[in-house]
Formats: sequence, C-alpha cells, structure tokens
Amino acid sequence: MTLPPEQTGDTSNTPLATRLREELEGEVLFDRFSRGRYSTDASIYQIQPIGVVIPRHTQDVVRTLQIAAEHEIPITPRGAGTSQAGQAVGDALIVDASKYLTGIRAFDPDERTISVEPGIVLDRLNDFLQPHGLFFPVDVATSSQATIGGMAGNNSAGAHSIRYGHMVDNVRAIDALLEDGHPLRCGPVVAASSHEDPDDDRSRTLRSRMKALYEREADEIARRFPQVARNVAGYNLDRLGREDGNLTDLLVGSEGTLAWFSQLHLALQPVPQHKVLGVCHFPTFRDAMESTQHIVRLNPSAVELIDRTVIDLAREHPAFRDAVEQFVHGNPAALLVVEFAGEDRDDQFWHLGRLNELMGDLGFPNGVLPAVEPELQRSVWSVRKAALNIVMSVKGDSKPVSFIEDCAVPLDALGAYTERLGEVFARHGTTGTWYAHASVGCLHIRPALNLKDVGDVAKMRTIAEEVHALVREYKGSHSGEHGDGIVRSEFLEQMLGPRIVRAFEEVKHTFDPRGRFNPGKIVGAPRMDDRSLLRFAEGYAPVPHDAVLDWSEWGGFDRAVEMCNNNGACRSLHPGVMCPSYRVTQDEQHTTRGRANTLRLAITGQLGPDALTSDDMFETMDLCVGCKACKRECPTGVDMSRMKIEFLHHYRKRHGLSWRDRIVAHLPRYAPWASRLALLANLPNHRRFAGLRQRLLGFTAQRELPRWRRSIFRGVPESAKRGREVVLFVDTFSTYFEPDVAHDAAAVLTAFGYRVITPRAADHGRPLCCGRTFLNSGLVDEARVEARRVFDSLAPYVARGVPVVGLEPSCLLTLRDEFAALLPPAEAALLADRAFLFEEFLAAERAAGRLKVRLRPLPYELALVHGHCHQKAFGLMQTVAEVVAWVPDLTVETVETGCCGMAGSFGYEAEHYETSMRMGELGLLPAIRAAHEYTLVVADGTSCRRQIADGTGREAWHTARVLAGALRQDR
Repeated sequence: MTLPPEQTGDTSNTPLATRLREELEGEVLFDRFSRGRYSTDASIYQIQPIGVVIPRHTQDVVRTLQIAAEHEIPITPRGAGTSQAGQAVGDALIVDASKYLTGIRAFDPDERTISVEPGIVLDRLNDFLQPHGLFFPVDVATSSQATIGGMAGNNSAGAHSIRYGHMVDNVRAIDALLEDGHPLRCGPVVAASSHEDPDDDRSRTLRSRMKALYEREADEIARRFPQVARNVAGYNLDRLGREDGNLTDLLVGSEGTLAWFSQLHLALQPVPQHKVLGVCHFPTFRDAMESTQHIVRLNPSAVELIDRTVIDLAREHPAFRDAVEQFVHGNPAALLVVEFAGEDRDDQFWHLGRLNELMGDLGFPNGVLPAVEPELQRSVWSVRKAALNIVMSVKGDSKPVSFIEDCAVPLDALGAYTERLGEVFARHGTTGTWYAHASVGCLHIRPALNLKDVGDVAKMRTIAEEVHALVREYKGSHSGEHGDGIVRSEFLEQMLGPRIVRAFEEVKHTFDPRGRFNPGKIVGAPRMDDRSLLRFAEGYAPVPHDAVLDWSEWGGFDRAVEMCNNNGACRSLHPGVMCPSYRVTQDEQHTTRGRANTLRLAITGQLGPDALTSDDMFETMDLCVGCKACKRECPTGVDMSRMKIEFLHHYRKRHGLSWRDRIVAHLPRYAPWASRLALLANLPNHRRFAGLRQRLLGFTAQRELPRWRRSIFRGVPESAKRGREVVLFVDTFSTYFEPDVAHDAAAVLTAFGYRVITPRAADHGRPLCCGRTFLNSGLVDEARVEARRVFDSLAPYVARGVPVVGLEPSCLLTLRDEFAALLPPAEAALLADRAFLFEEFLAAERAAGRLKVRLRPLPYELALVHGHCHQKAFGLMQTVAEVVAWVPDLTVETVETGCCGMAGSFGYEAEHYETSMRMGELGLLPAIRAAHEYTLVVADGTSCRRQIADGTGREAWHTARVLAGALRQDR
C-alpha cells in the first residue's frame, strides 16, 4: 500500500522501540526508511511494519516475543524476504533471522542429519555439506538467498521434488517458540536440542488437541485434500495421523502463523555421483505438456519446463545469452529439461538413451540435446533457476504477475489444463509466461498485467477466480509450493470447504490464541485484490522531479527503479560481485533491493517530503561502490550505479560538496598543474601529514594516496609507419599516476603492427577525460562537458571506423555505458560501437585473423587474474585471461572474487576504509596472499592494483605490462 503520511515518520523513540533497544543485543529498527525497506517482499504487496528486530541470538527472540506480547503487538517472522505470496510482510513487528541466526548447531554425517538455525541460507548449508558428500535436497531456485527457516515456513519444494519431496519430507524436528516465548519441541528428542523440557504440559496439550482434531476430521481431510504431487495449501492436517505425535509436519508450511522456528533438524541426502541432462525440444507447447506424463515414467530426478518467452528473453539478457545458445537449437516453443542422477554412470546414460528413444516414439526424433559436461549442465540450470527474474526483466508497467503461479494439477490433465488456461488469458486480453516443475504438474504461470491500472487489478481477481475454478475441476491445488500468504488464503474455503477451514482456525487458535503470529495468512485473510495492500496502491505516483540522466529506455527514472521485483538475488553471499556492500554488512539497507525500494518509496512521496535528497537517503546509497554488478547480475537489470549518479546529482544540488568531494571530482582538470608540482602535490602522503590529511580532508591515514608523476604520458609521436590505425585513449590515472602502463600499451600495439594515435582534445586544452570522477560525485553537468569533449575529439576517427582502445576499465566502459545517458543517442552509439578495452581489442583482432602474436616466456609459471568489476559487468573477463595466456608456458587462473573494495576514491575515504578492506578480504586478498611469491598477479584496474598492494604487499600488473614484458623478455 502507499504509505500514508502519518505512518512514514520516525517511531524510534516509542515505548516499544525503546524497551526493545534496552533489552536486546540485536538491532532494533523503527526509523521510517528501515520500515519502508521491510514493507515489501517478492510479492505484489506492500504493508508498513511496526518496526524491525534483527535478533543476535535465540534469547533475543524470546525477549522480543515476550515484549511484543505485553504490548499486544503481532509478530511476522522473516528470512530473505523473497515470498511471492506476501507471507513476509504485515502490520506487525518484523523479526529478521537472516543476519545473525545462521549457525550450524550439530552435524552427524553418518546419520545424515544436521541441526541449523533458521537464518542459514541453503547454498551456504550445502557448501558446508559438500566436502562430506551430502546435501540438503530441497533445491529452490532462490537457493543463494533462501533461508532454511523461510523454506520450512513455506513448505518449499524445488526442481527435484519428484525424487526428494517437500520440506515437510526432509525436516525431522523443529525447536520452536510460541507467541509468549514458551519453548515447544516438535519431533523426537535430539541431543543437540536447545530446549531442556521438550514435553511439558503445554506441549502435551497441543499434541492431544491436534490428535483429537485429526481423528475428528480424518474423513473430511481425506475427501477434500487434493491428491496431487504438489499441495501446500493451509496447514498439513493430512499428516497429523503420525503415531509418534510429532507436530513438525504441522509447523512446516505454517507460514509463520503458529510459532517461531529457533532450530531445525534436517535429513540429508548423498550427492549423486553422476548426472546427465536431456534438453527436449518441442515444436508446440501442448506437445511438451502432453509428453511430460510419459517422460516421468523413465524415473528422472527432475523434469523442468522452459517456455519460448523465457528463451527469447534470456537470449536478450547479457548474463544468460551465451548460456542459452549452448543448449537451445532453433526456435522451440518449449523445452523440457530432464535430469537423470545416481551412483552408476552407465545407468544414467542408459536412461538418457531411453529418453531419446521415447522422444522418437512420441514423434520428436532428434529432439534431445544431451548435456553431459558439468559446465553445460550449469548453464542449463542457471537459465532455469533464473526464469522468474528473466521474465520480470520486461520493461514497462505491464509485467508478469504472481497470483496463480502456484497451481498444480495431475500430469494426465496438464495438456488440457494449460490449453484452457491460455484461453482464459486470451479472453482477458493478456498472455502468460510458463516454466518450472512439469514433473509434478506445478507450472509457474504469470499473466502480464499492469497493477497500477485499476482495471487490471479487477482483471487479476477475475482471472484468479476462473483459474482456481479450472484447477478445482481437475482436482488440483491452488498452492503447489509458494504457499497461501495474502494472495491465496482467501480461496482456501473454495478449494477445501468450510469444515477444513474451520479446522485451520482451530489449529491457529490452539497454537496462537491471541493471534500474534503473522495475522492475515492462512486464516482471517483479507481480499487478495485489496488495493490498500498492494505495492501500487490507489494514488501511487512519482513526485515530479527533473531527471538529469536519460532514462527513456525504461520510460523514466521511476520505472527504472521499479524494475526491482524484490527477488533478492543481491543478497547472495557466494563469490561473485553483487552486492559487495551487502556481503560485508549483511544489512538489507545495503542490498541493491534495499536501495531500489528506498528510492521508489522516496520518489513517490512515501517517506515524507524531500526524502530523495535527505541524509537518510545518502546513508542508504553511501556504500554502493558503483561496481555495476547489478547491471549484469541482477536478473531484472537494476542499474544501481547509474541510479546513484542520479541521486547524487539531486543531493549535491541541495547540500553542496565537501572539499574532499571537490578534490576528487575535479582531479582531471587540475592534474596538469599538480603533476608539474609533483613534489609539493605528494606532500600529503608523507607520514607526518597523514593524520592531518584525515582530519582536514577525510582521506584515510591508513594508506597512501596515489603518487603524482612528473614524467607523465604525453602521447606517442606521429608515425609514418603503415598499419591499421588505432586510437589509444589514455585515462587520467594512466596519464598522471601510472604512465608506464600507457607506454607499455603503445609499445605492444606498435609491435603488433598498428599505427597508434593518441589524439589531442579538439579544444586544444588538457588531455581528454571520460568524466568518471564527476559522475561519481554527482556532478553530471560537468561529466556531460567531458563527454562532449571526448566525442568531438574522437568523432573524426570513429566516423571512419578507427577503433578506440582504452586501458582503465572504469574509464573506457564509461564510453559504452554512461555516455548513452549523457549524449544524443546516435553519437553515443557511434562511439560505443568503436570503444574497446585493450585486451578485448587484441582478442577480437586475433580471432578475426588480423593479428599474429609472437611472445617470449616470462619468468613465471602461473598468473592469477583479478577482474575489475566493470570488466565483469560487461562480460569481458574471458578476454583478459585469453590474452594473458598468449605468453608461452604461462598457466592462467582467474581469481573468483568480487569487488576488490577500493572502488575509485571509496577506499581512500576515512569512513569507508574499513569497509573497503573487508570487501577485499572476502576473497581477493586472501587468494593473493596464498599465491606463491613467484606467481604473476594481473589486474587491469588501477584501483584494484592499489588495493592489492596495500592489502598484500604484492605488485599487480596491467595486461599491457604483461605483454610488453613478453615482448622484451629474452631468456
């Protein structure tokens, strides 16, 4: 809902907030910005919470529950906040387990069991288990961010549920807390239990009442519960008949409405030793649906659907384009990804052969593309796992909406059901996207609607009612794995009948008599189309402001911000780039999602007047290092780096710049003078002045600033030598701080037969500059001046097809990225098409047969290559490794790390120094320290090389230096 003015204020000093802060060791967030960030999950809903608690340990949770009960405040448990049905939002006190409650309490590899806290992320858990040959088999697509507690609350499944089932099949026991903090032990006694009295009077009473309920309603349960492979609707009453009285199955899937899960005891599975995939291609969607029932008889471990919409969108997405081309042949209407897995390799290949035979029998000879190599299998699964986010990358107000995406029907009805579903969409003037779990009849189907339009909101409800009726006709379930939440709870009575729903209410009242846990889910639900609960509520609109950058590609700055669908991919802690600030802080505020949500709330007036230019917004954006990882790695393409530039422009207009900001921003303009006075300009680096430098200007005393050079790079002399012309675009840092890199690049290009041109500015002034320092400071108008100088100076060359080759990734790639928002489209496109990084250009030239390379060995056997964030964002790391590997006898390894942490001036700023080093310590710096002292370290970013030097004492080389050394080396 659009937050009313009276709810957007700071409530940090209310009696509830004050008491929580006094009694808890964890974090207590009641400010308007934090509450706004927690008002959404990955669903269509937005509900302002009362506040947020991030407990540091279970005792914090106990006290939170007790204090909330005293204040008569409801509680909403939350993990990663990726619920698609609205389970993780509410007018309640949010308790977020994802930051601190991530521990492993006990592990028995022989018994294949593990006990964990609720906030541990699935991928992290499986990383721990992998050396033991075990894994937790409920493999949800959001495994890099989904927490085990959230998965249990949802009764999640995954691509392999045909073999491993739901969460309820894999959770042995749960240690829980009731609404007043009282411990409840569900399941057989486990030695690692954190609760001393697993069977007190209250526990016995709960068991007794649930047993009586089941015995009373057993016939109705058997009659009304859908007999399909996927059903998570309501509470799992059908599993209450266990003789041991274990209530674990009832808590799993309860969506946070019955108890807090403080510890979960899980069953593990051995990792299959051999896996093969068959990617089945179908000419029509109906063919794929009809074939599924036959394919599952081959006993696969997974059968997953990818439809043409996902394929086409993935082909347009830079992060998935190459992957799709590896396993999709032609233009199929649908793919079924069929996996066979087990201990016997030959057996899996036999099954793959049977699949090929079956496809031929079904009328699709040669319709199977085998994927045997692990790398190809990873490519296939990467596209399938990202399917939701790929379809959500569509720009504009009309997007695929999650509200009927969880329906499940029997396999023999799948073809007819999907065809009739298409007819429903057509009748309402929309289309849908289709993908996911064909093996169990649970397809994630999302019709495209514009929920800013009241007509489409009404259409959403009509479609929901018609589709649910269709599902009931086929004796299926509305809820296959994503749960009921807000979006489906009101329809439970239509599917299961009033008697079962009254039983649900009895369960809720027995466990939570005062209705404190996550109200409005499963029982007592509001209407799913209540506009006051929607993210795009009545009256939702951006506050007019003049954007300084060109956002026309998205339809405006507001629509670019709205591209975030809260999928939470930016919460991943795995090696990669996105999002370095979250990987250090693990705060929602410092995710791409957190920033995008805050921007959206601010520009629509939901955080109060002037929120966009407030200090709170500055704090939200402050740790964004402009790595551009989200531009590539965010499946919906949220470009937070560019959004920060837009924000800073407006913030600086209101607040101005500090002296440090001015020193950094205007560096390219005073650099010619500073280099002439290098001795004086370098005085702040003297250890006597380090403390003063930090106190007066805010540059950290913990490291040196870049050292000015008197012997700067002044270009190369005009040459009469014949050869293909190349413009060497030398950035400010290579000119004034590391001129050797520019000289090496010129020498290499010349040796390779090119005629190197280092153009002067068209205005005959100082050297050209990309404007990066101005952009990073929010001085967009000044950056536009620099962009104009660059284009006017390079236009004569690019107009005749001369390539422009740059050395510094953040500089050269500005010509391909931000210039599109600074210059007229035709000019920006002309320059972008001819702009290349040094190694990118050389690799392309060699691939085209225009370059022959003869190099000598270097006195190194191994090169470790670290990629600049912008190289990774533009998918250019392969060219770096390729070109370095041209050196004979040199083995090249790419260090799988994220941002180095320096990020331009970020790591030099006193308040950011510690964060900068922590980013480096996430992977890069330990990897460099672990390398043999005779290992060559390669890094093309000047900031990266500085961070490596400061953090490890090692010197890193630019690729140009590597090649220049191999030209000169003679041994």
